[in-house]
Amino acid sequence: SVRIGDTILVKPGEKIPLDGEILEGNSQVDTSALTGESVPRTVKPGESVLAGMINQSGVLTIKTTKLFGESSIARILELVENASSKKAETEKFIRKFARIYTPIVVFLSLAVALIPPLFMANPANVDRFHWVYNALVLLVISCPCGLVISIPLGYFGGVGGAAKRGILVKGSTYLDTLAAVNTVVFDKTGTLTQGVFKVTQIIPKNGFAEDKLLAIAAQVESHSNHPVAQSIRTAYGRSIDDSQVQDYQEIAGHGIQARVGNQLVIAGNDRLLHRENIDHDVCDVDGTVVHLAVDSTYAGRIIIADELKPDAVEAIRSLSRIGVEKTVMLTGDNKSVASSVAQQLGLSDYRAELLPEDKVNAIEQILRQAKGKVAFVG
Repeated sequence: SVRIGDTILVKPGEKIPLDGEILEGNSQVDTSALTGESVPRTVKPGESVLAGMINQSGVLTIKTTKLFGESSIARILELVENASSKKAETEKFIRKFARIYTPIVVFLSLAVALIPPLFMANPANVDRFHWVYNALVLLVISCPCGLVISIPLGYFGGVGGAAKRGILVKGSTYLDTLAAVNTVVFDKTGTLTQGVFKVTQIIPKNGFAEDKLLAIAAQVESHSNHPVAQSIRTAYGRSIDDSQVQDYQEIAGHGIQARVGNQLVIAGNDRLLHRENIDHDVCDVDGTVVHLAVDSTYAGRIIIADELKPDAVEAIRSLSRIGVEKTVMLTGDNKSVASSVAQQLGLSDYRAELLPEDKVNAIEQILRQAKGKVAFVG
């Protein structure tokens, strides 16, 4: 069995079996099973990964930090198994009420059946069936079975209905908490947006044509599984001769470098071009920017945007109709992208250019300011 501190090798396409820390290798990991985030996460040595994530591109050497029983996926399974044990306050009250009320009703029914005939003037001529019938009527109309059955069944139906829609509710008590929510905080990518990128603009520079720039980008991105790379290949729409691509290298958090034919091509973000000392345009647009350079000459940029989910606008409106007073979006994108998305969705507020730890601080601030319960969706 694998113990804490052991080293495991995870190849592309394999699922990470245990929580751990990356010792060697750079890759993209699919975290959708744990977080719902459709965009792969770039990982490198020193970063933590969780059981259930799927390795997509590079070979990873991982040092395990937890046993399976303590891993993230095991905790999720435990939550599912223990969901029925967490009762709402209404359920608890009805159960306590029934334990006291039911014996009283049974005692009164027995009293109606037995006591009146004993005090009649002529007990021998008393219609005992009449009093037994009255006792049964009292028992039926006073029995709390309806409450005892219907209230837990209502919560059970709510939990079951949520499960059918892919929502895991840990117990009926959280349905009561959800009913008190007046502020909802959203992550952006993959939650409000589709997490599926689309090329919206191609801007060539220094004598390069649009078609040539897109063809070069499609070739250099031909070995990548990242959604941005896939969107560029989709926009190109033709077969790609990847045999011309040599010395392919993915630079985590920056982009790609490869030799296409006899040309050294770089495709990536501002940080990559700054690192290679390549002069380029600095732009502030609604979307992700992929800069391209050929033999250290800036060739242009491709703008890629993530589209809103078709039902995102209606979801925000529905929340307003049921009494949610404030909707907030948290994102790592720049302010212009965040502002555009927030305006399209009709959100109350947004926070942009946030790192993961900044999002935690933002939620804590919202919790302090909120009048009711706060829900986070992401």
